[in-house]
Amino acid sequence: MSPHRRIPQLLLAAALSATLIGSPAATAATPGRGVPLRVATYNIHAGAGMDNVFDLDRQADELRLLDADVIGLQEVDRHWGARSEWRDLAGELAQRLGMYVFFAPVYSLDPARPGGPRAEFGVAVLSRYRIVSAENHEITRLSTQDPDPAPAPAPGFAEAVVRVEGRPLHVYVTHLDYRPDPAVRTAQVADTQRIMAGDRGPKVLLGDFNAEPGAPELAPLWEGLTDADPGAPTFPARDPVKRIDYVAVAKGTAEVRRAWVPESAAPGHASDHRAVVADLVVRGR
Repeated sequence: MSPHRRIPQLLLAAALSATLIGSPAATAATPGRGVPLRVATYNIHAGAGMDNVFDLDRQADELRLLDADVIGLQEVDRHWGARSEWRDLAGELAQRLGMYVFFAPVYSLDPARPGGPRAEFGVAVLSRYRIVSAENHEITRLSTQDPDPAPAPAPGFAEAVVRVEGRPLHVYVTHLDYRPDPAVRTAQVADTQRIMAGDRGPKVLLGDFNAEPGAPELAPLWEGLTDADPGAPTFPARDPVKRIDYVAVAKGTAEVRRAWVPESAAPGHASDHRAVVADLVVRGR
């Protein structure tokens, strides 16, 4: 087993034993009609807002206002560097919000000081419901840490299984390639489809896709997923002009009741992206 796969599993074990503050959401099932669930996705820009000021308090406040049961985070630092004060952003946000956490690094670098924590950057799942299993999958990536990168499998595609009123729900969080050339995103979409096809039951994909809904490279996703269209752009946070952040659900397993892009209440905006929130009804067991 590679170090990339061992690290998330160890983090999950720690999260399940130590990071829950509070109790699962009081979401009640309607007999025969599914379970209501609020999900959200948010690119946290390593803790900084549009003003490039690191302020995790500001982001915690924004996330708290969403009142979501499950949240996918992107651009998450864990002891990464000075820009985020060497802090564990996913762990801190989970503790403040009273949620379980699974962090899946894209990069896991040797510590700056011997014996120190590894410098990591990736995505995360926050959940009011217990995370019963999790995995950090590899998808095609073009590394930003390699001076001469070539597309290759690398970790950072998170999958967490949460049990919602007895129903197992697969939650995936991703951050697709940002470059104008869609070639890597095309490969990542194919990888995403392959990984998700291996799981049965309700599935939710959350993330920053770095492409708008009509982009040709995203078209295969919409064959099996429903885009919870919030009807508003998400990027940049100040005067957004395009939607590149998504909540998507497996067809036939969940109903989208409504979706929206909340206004930011924070001066300077808490991130350079806006969140997407969706109210779902999850079906099946």
